[in-house]
Amino acid sequence: MHTYTAAVIGGGFGGNLSMAALTESPRFKLVAAADLREDVRLKLARQYPGIQTYPNHEDMFRACPPDVVAVSTFPPSHEEITLAALDRLPLKGILVEKPLGHTWASGRRILKAIQERRLPVAVPHGLMARRTPLEIINRVRQGEIGELKLLEIQCSGWDIINAGIHWLNFFVNLAGLEPVETVFAACDATTRTWRDGMQVETTAVTTAQTRSGIRVVMHTGDHIAVNAPPHETLFRIFGTAGQIEFHGWDAAYRVVSPAHPGGSVFNPPELPISGHRYHFERLAEQMDSGAADYSPATSSLMALELCEAAYLSSQYRVEVRLPLDAFIPPPPVDWTPGQPYSGTGGGRDGRNL
Repeated sequence: MHTYTAAVIGGGFGGNLSMAALTESPRFKLVAAADLREDVRLKLARQYPGIQTYPNHEDMFRACPPDVVAVSTFPPSHEEITLAALDRLPLKGILVEKPLGHTWASGRRILKAIQERRLPVAVPHGLMARRTPLEIINRVRQGEIGELKLLEIQCSGWDIINAGIHWLNFFVNLAGLEPVETVFAACDATTRTWRDGMQVETTAVTTAQTRSGIRVVMHTGDHIAVNAPPHETLFRIFGTAGQIEFHGWDAAYRVVSPAHPGGSVFNPPELPISGHRYHFERLAEQMDSGAADYSPATSSLMALELCEAAYLSSQYRVEVRLPLDAFIPPPPVDWTPGQPYSGTGGGRDGRNL
């Protein structure tokens, strides 16, 4: 079994998850870390004796080129650092934290550059490294609840971009990466919440629909009344022959289907390794075989596109049709739906539709 050298750029939350995972895994040897802050570098040197620390990724690339790099910095810097790593290092694999980029266009450029190198890549979404969501996806794809029609998500204490990107990534995978055609969202911007370096909405409702009509309805916000107290997250999956319900990070889930007409609760044992280690070891398997699987990164990019489309939809009060690079912002809206007709301004006559 081959062991790969690895280095992490960014000593924040995601970077620490990567460093812990690399240290725990027999497939990797953590050799270096880079962070702009000296106090962070000193802390990492104490926490991981023997690693080399650097004030920036360029110094690290020159002095300690690894087999694998984990890009765990602020999303607007992902593209610059990833492209530099691809250009300067003889990489065997790369991990880029979610979101892939600060915009869908940036994320697409990152993934395209990685694919052009035919390099294995990991994007560590937590739900995709847990047994319950993976088991549920498998049940749905095997047709246990009939034809998939709807995923409803309720999530309190979070927002579209910071948690919603994980939930929408689950939706994309649940729907088998089927292309999404439309996104519509409304965000309450009367107050502002600072979370994970982002200024985000108070509450929001996001809907999206795939080409065949599979729909997601996601309600997120600071204080959402979830229909399953005391849980703060609820997923309900509806098919033509049944439904499945679970609570995000909890292990237990409930299935109602022809095989379980009265409803059955399943509580599978969790994977014995951390989510980041799971993603790194899947990456090692790809590097071993020389065959890259881009479906996880593709689903992450699709989720990022849905998040960005949701914010554009709310900003311009319009349904956004994908792909996002075809979206043209409409002119400003100067009327309010539901008000008495002024007799001017054009529009469609609903009596003659």
